[in-house]
Amino acid sequence: MEVDRRTFLGGAAAVAGTLAMPCIARANTAANAYFNGYQDDNGFRYRRTNFNRIHKGWQRQMVKYFSPEPPGTVVVDTKHHFLYWIWENNTALRYGVGVGREGFKWYGRARIDRKALWPRWVPPPEMLQRQPDLPRLVEGGAANNPLGPRALYLYRDGRDLGYRLHGTLEPWSIGSDVSSGCIRMFPEDIIDLYQRCPKGTAVLVLEHLGADAG
Repeated sequence: MEVDRRTFLGGAAAVAGTLAMPCIARANTAANAYFNGYQDDNGFRYRRTNFNRIHKGWQRQMVKYFSPEPPGTVVVDTKHHFLYWIWENNTALRYGVGVGREGFKWYGRARIDRKALWPRWVPPPEMLQRQPDLPRLVEGGAANNPLGPRALYLYRDGRDLGYRLHGTLEPWSIGSDVSSGCIRMFPEDIIDLYQRCPKGTAVLVLEHLGADAG
């Protein structure tokens, strides 16, 4: 029996879609392995990170760190994907982070002039030009809000730089060059950092490691 071209293409597409379904299911299963239930927080909830799936190096820990910056300063080492909250006696609390991908990196000094609990997300115009299908606004606490439970907004000379320290919906992305310039952290870590950093906290984003760390 002769099969016309439309029927053949339609059937081929259906078969391709069927074959793709197990791949999608496996991808979802792999992603879900990075989570461990939910955590309630200030009227909302986030997916808890399954730290059994996270390399120890990216987990929050106290380390030796020699820096000329005063205690209470945030230092981001973009090359090695670490954020340091400077402590006393040549130590720091180190967090694993995701940083800007190629073409979106930035460096220099800034200051945390705004803090937000369960922030809403408004994509900047430049991002909307690159990705016009993005929503124009995602309310705080929404499951698809990429900022997560907290955001710290970076300013310089009173001007919002457009960069934030914030949570992530993708814990597997920590330790990678993934963002449009913002610094991503595990939800648990951005909550911890939010509590430590008052408004006015100094932030230094390094292009290369500018201090000795251990």
